[in-house]
Amino acid sequence: MKVRLFDESHEKDLESSINAFLSNNEVDVVDIKFQVSVAVSGEEQIYCFSAMVIYK
Repeated sequence: MKVRLFDESHEKDLESSINAFLSNNEVDVVDIKFQVSVAVSGEEQIYCFSAMVIYK
């Protein structure tokens, strides 16, 4: 089993990255773990969208 980690600032970018990985590689996906983190810096909110694809 192997894993591939993805980390993006926008959910659409994360979606595109995962879709590109899956379409360019012949993998058997076992599971996908997804997480969203947010931090506040001054008046700015910083989002982090991440996922771990577990595959064979």
